[in-house]
Amino acid sequence: MDQAIKITAPRGIVIKQKVRFGKPCIKGTRIAITDILYLLQSGYNLTDIPKQYPNITIADAKIALRYAA
Repeated sequence: MDQAIKITAPRGIVIKQKVRFGKPCIKGTRIAITDILYLLQSGYNLTDIPKQYPNITIADAKIALRYAA
């Protein structure tokens, strides 16, 4: 039995089953929240993240961090 589960994500984050297997991503990108968290865990700071992922901003990285909290 297939059922769709509707998940509401905060503004700036999208969850689509066909994008990154349903992982929460920054809106308009295929960059998962876990990708950003991994960089932060590895010692990068918020200002370094757009250097690694030019399609996102520091504000996007902050949204990811708030979402994960």
